[in-house]
Amino acid sequence: MSDYLTDFGRPKGTVPPRAALHSDAPSIDLSGAWRFRLNPTATAGDDFWAAGYDDAGWDTLPVPSSWPMHGYGQPAYTNITYPFPIDPPHVPTENPTGDHRRVFDVPADWAGQRVLLRFEGVDSCGRVFVNGAEVGVTQGSRLTHEFDVTAHLRPGAANVLAVRVHQWSAGSYLEDQDMWWLPGIFRAVTLRVRPAGGLDDVFAHAAFDHATGQGTLRVDAPAGALLSVPELGLRDVAVNTDHVLEAVAPWTPETPTLYAASVSTETETVSLRLGFRTVAVVDGLLTGNGRRIFFRGVNRHEFHPDLGRVVPPDVVRAELQLMKAHHVNAIRTSHYPPDAALLDLCDELGFWVIVENDYETHGFEQNGWRDNPTDDPRWTDALVDRMRRTVERDKNHPCVVMWSLGNEAGVGQNLGPMAEAARAIDPDRPLHYEGDWSSTHTDVYSRMYPPPDEVAEIGAAETGLPFVLCEYAHAMGNGPGLLTTYRELFETYPRCQGGFIWEWIDHGIRRGDHFAYGGDFGEPVHDGNFVIDGLVFPDRTPSPGLTELGAVFAPVRLDADAGGLTVRNGYDHRDLTGVTLEWTVSVDGDTVASGQVEAPALGPGESHPVALPHVTHGFGEAWLTVTARLAGATVGAGQVRLHEAAPRPRRSGRRFARNALGPAQFRDGDLVALGGLALRGPRLDLWRAPIDNDIFGPDPVADRWRAAGLHRLTHRVVDVDASADAYVVTSRVAPAGTDRALLATYTWTADDDAVTLALHVEPTGDWAVPLPRAGVALAVPGRLGAVEWFGGGPGEAYVDSSAAALVGRYRSTVDGLQTPYVRPQENGNRTRVRQARLTDPTGAGLEILGHPTFELTARRWSTAALTAATHTNDLVPGPDVHVHLDYGHHGLGTAACGPPPAPEAWLRAEPFDLVVTLRAVKP
Repeated sequence: MSDYLTDFGRPKGTVPPRAALHSDAPSIDLSGAWRFRLNPTATAGDDFWAAGYDDAGWDTLPVPSSWPMHGYGQPAYTNITYPFPIDPPHVPTENPTGDHRRVFDVPADWAGQRVLLRFEGVDSCGRVFVNGAEVGVTQGSRLTHEFDVTAHLRPGAANVLAVRVHQWSAGSYLEDQDMWWLPGIFRAVTLRVRPAGGLDDVFAHAAFDHATGQGTLRVDAPAGALLSVPELGLRDVAVNTDHVLEAVAPWTPETPTLYAASVSTETETVSLRLGFRTVAVVDGLLTGNGRRIFFRGVNRHEFHPDLGRVVPPDVVRAELQLMKAHHVNAIRTSHYPPDAALLDLCDELGFWVIVENDYETHGFEQNGWRDNPTDDPRWTDALVDRMRRTVERDKNHPCVVMWSLGNEAGVGQNLGPMAEAARAIDPDRPLHYEGDWSSTHTDVYSRMYPPPDEVAEIGAAETGLPFVLCEYAHAMGNGPGLLTTYRELFETYPRCQGGFIWEWIDHGIRRGDHFAYGGDFGEPVHDGNFVIDGLVFPDRTPSPGLTELGAVFAPVRLDADAGGLTVRNGYDHRDLTGVTLEWTVSVDGDTVASGQVEAPALGPGESHPVALPHVTHGFGEAWLTVTARLAGATVGAGQVRLHEAAPRPRRSGRRFARNALGPAQFRDGDLVALGGLALRGPRLDLWRAPIDNDIFGPDPVADRWRAAGLHRLTHRVVDVDASADAYVVTSRVAPAGTDRALLATYTWTADDDAVTLALHVEPTGDWAVPLPRAGVALAVPGRLGAVEWFGGGPGEAYVDSSAAALVGRYRSTVDGLQTPYVRPQENGNRTRVRQARLTDPTGAGLEILGHPTFELTARRWSTAALTAATHTNDLVPGPDVHVHLDYGHHGLGTAACGPPPAPEAWLRAEPFDLVVTLRAVKP
């Protein structure tokens, strides 16, 4: 009875795979409340599948569902390591097994008709019974399986569907994707009538000739079926023949034109939405409708923080709309076919999609790839079956640009049969598989996380295949950096055709007031917060990384140069018709003029200078900001500085007397009050709460920082000089156990209402390690909760992630400056700040002026508390606001998976100066 668990991942009893079709044939949705019990092993329990079995004592579970999300067992996260011994095809005896039962009625008029039972997703395998009779076994969690249940149904009566779902099966060895292990029937279950003379399968081929504008349509369907596309003048024409159509509108992600079509027989009609496009590799380029494809993509897992693998349709549509709003034009379905409904939306909204086979064996790498299924003929049938199911189901979607054989499964003899199976079904789409560096079985060359210099080297090669980065810019925690660098490479080298950010969403599971990650459920083997690596938080709130991505990939580019602004059309297929350019001129952050003009109707890739408005802007710092909009949506933004600010005068003229300098009070060299406002600091600070890109990777810079003692600096006052018109404090700042140090000279000057700090820092000793940050920290009363600043904004930005930060005047709160990364870390920096105020409800507080600028963070907990926190609920507001005024930060990079910050974004231990003026603000 249990041999199906170890039969090398082969499904049993299924009918041949076919396309997902929208049919008018009768069907029954079996979603809803099912009876459920959880057993500890695969063989526990009894003959629960019997039609007369009494399940009154069982629980009720919704289907679709992932049962650990409903309190049955626990989720478990691993990235690479299998959570069970590598002993293929065997699985542990301790194998959580969920028994499901559903009673349903079948209409009497279904008698005599063929009926299929369809499962869209069962993790990891399901043994299926109808009215006590076994009908088959699913294998392939994210794949569709259908069973012919005609002989077992009782039309006009109640029927019983029983499914035994095992968490582990031989198929689990083929599904080692980087995600939570979440068993259950997590996609729809339906009964579908297959009428005699109906349309079991349909394959629409809608090609576009970019040279002539003609479309060619052929629909493969049963002989005698009729095709109609009313908008194109086709009514009841023959299938299985080519129809040449004049002047069709092509489908592209930017212009996703779809034509409603139907294929009919006397007993069934199938509805299709046709998109005319041709994908081909031409002269080393992957093209769509004759133009080079530029993937501005993301990798997308199916995940919901409360439901696990179940994502409601309204959530899916909203997340795709969020992608479009941030100029994402492509999705890689990592690492399995998605719910079929996703591709309908991608057709409609416009995305290139790489549909990936449900296949990954990454954990075998840790054993030197011994017994890897990719190179083991015992697994060939299962792998070919998975590839066929992937291609057959989704072959009618214009959005599908390539099929992928799988992910991180090594190489071996089974790649050939898988590729052959895909091409036999669909010879018109290219194949992808990153692991095949020889490109023996694929049509594109694909890599993960290559550093920029390697991308440039590949792009500069004279010949080769199209190059796609199927994963890059690991969006874990605060980051990724380097997005602009990669975009420039994609634009410089035509063969470098973009790629897919890893990944779309943080896989955090909601637990009360925070999100959990690996290890939070007691897993003996786990990979911690490595599953928290998305552009959106678990609740799909955009992270600063997504905001940055939107700015980097905005299709209308507004680039500043010596002559002003140049507008460039970064679309791949459409011109700029309908785009408006809204401009403002601001002086010291205040708008003094504004207007709007139509963008020039530039074709893809064309550019043109923008005439600058003639506006009298006085003597302040003047900026021209231009925002491009299309149908109300922002599609680009840029700035050019029209006039630099005059240098701000430093405060001077007051002499130091009795621990006071103008409005400032000092004690033992430290500023303790300013105009009646109590504060502590500022003093030199080098530490930041390490971001994930500091912690992970082959050479974590955070380990080097800790080894250098940068998190435990000791301050020693060397000298205090108050003899001149300044108060000068010299300190030696160093970690214990080393002669490495920084000499910090604080020079204070003042007038009646403000003080200026000129800080000069000189490193001494061996400083091979870069610094996390360089600046000063101070604490002010917690009542100063309102923040206003003139500088980069509105969101956080760092040296290699600042494309979205435009200079302006912004307002927020201390709480609003924080970014709630699931694992707390450095966040919230506002860049290139000229002036800032922190005030209480009366308007009183502290003003800070930069000479010329500084980096600003303010939070209600110390850096030490932020460093120690593991989840957001660990962060408890204290009585103070902790303010950092920084000369600079080490870059973000993407070293958690990929390269570190570029050399120019390293914060090296070199002499630096930071000059700021502090003034107490009265109500």
